[in-house]
Amino acid sequence: MTRTNITIGLFGFGVVGQGLHAVLERTPGLRARIGRIAVKDRNKARTLPTELFTFDKQDLLDDPDLDVIVELIDNADEAYVIVKQALLNGKAVVTANKKMLAEHLPELIELQKNTGVPLLYEAAACASIPVIRNLEEYYDTDLLDSVEGIVNGSTNYILTAMNRDGQTYGDALAKAQKLGFAESNPALDVEGLDARNKLVLLLAHTFGLVAGPEDLLAVGIDRISPLATAYAREQGLAIKLVAEARRLPEGGIAAAVLPTLVAPSHELSNVHDEFNGLVTQSGFADRQFFLGRGAGAFPTASAVLSDLSALTYGYRYEYKKIQQNAHLNLAPDAAEVDVLVTFTDEANAPDEADFTVVHEQFRSAQRGSYLTGTIGLGQLARAAWLRQAGVCVVRLAAPLRAAVSVPELAEAEA
Repeated sequence: MTRTNITIGLFGFGVVGQGLHAVLERTPGLRARIGRIAVKDRNKARTLPTELFTFDKQDLLDDPDLDVIVELIDNADEAYVIVKQALLNGKAVVTANKKMLAEHLPELIELQKNTGVPLLYEAAACASIPVIRNLEEYYDTDLLDSVEGIVNGSTNYILTAMNRDGQTYGDALAKAQKLGFAESNPALDVEGLDARNKLVLLLAHTFGLVAGPEDLLAVGIDRISPLATAYAREQGLAIKLVAEARRLPEGGIAAAVLPTLVAPSHELSNVHDEFNGLVTQSGFADRQFFLGRGAGAFPTASAVLSDLSALTYGYRYEYKKIQQNAHLNLAPDAAEVDVLVTFTDEANAPDEADFTVVHEQFRSAQRGSYLTGTIGLGQLARAAWLRQAGVCVVRLAAPLRAAVSVPELAEAEA
């Protein structure tokens, strides 16, 4: 698709949809306009002429005058149906639905290949930060070693309120909901599932590894304990929800979403409120840092606008890394991580046999108990105690790394 003028079929006219309309009105150079909008709520007052709106998705999907489908609804299942049919109908698609993409990425990549129709989704990763296209194009021939970042603005807002302002988790969540940064049902964000969906996209464009969300360990911030918060403060560290993917020396990839203690010297320590931040480490370009707003109408709409602009000159993802790195696999059992585990009940205490090394232990009936230790990433994901009531797991200030065998460890300690 190469056009100087494009007509958009827009699904959804909520916060981001209205933001896109406003941005298009202020960007006449793009020569893009919204031709029709599909919505669900028949009773909601609209700010645009009623003839622009329809309640039938086929009015957009079957309209030959619409060049691009922009999908901005919050229902992943419905979004999948819309995006799939649009591609099959030969219409280019721009979407911000990271859950839908993560759950159907292999099929959607194959659909693009078979139909020759592009699907772009810059807004699905880190809103205003141009992450996907940079990973896809700038680092095309560079050997990327790792990518790590704060990719969920809602949880970062909550953690900022806890770390910087001393609020409790409950108070910080309530404030985030009041300001519109968190949903009334915030589980997708606070349980780390949204960050996990975005990590699926980052894996595909960083390493060419296509994984499912269920393949990745995700621990959210909903279980962060007062003891973990106090431990971080005493160490002069901040807790951030970090998604990380790292190439291991033997060739596998370690990837997970974990609350993480971040040192003041780390780039992510200064990513506050609803902002996102991403750090890439590569063989030739070394270390680079991206910072930008990770939530809100205009930041997300700006990424959609960028994708629309890219479509006018025929851009599409080539997924060359997937072809080049077909041998790559997730290797959680070849990786290990240092963690702080706090618990309130001895019955739910972590099994020390799961750890390669236990470094420190503390027991207190009043404050709660904790241990620190090194554990295999795969073992942590399988641990029965991980999801028990009163258990909080926070990664210590060290990256995911290749596991050290017991003989090697003993030799190192000797």
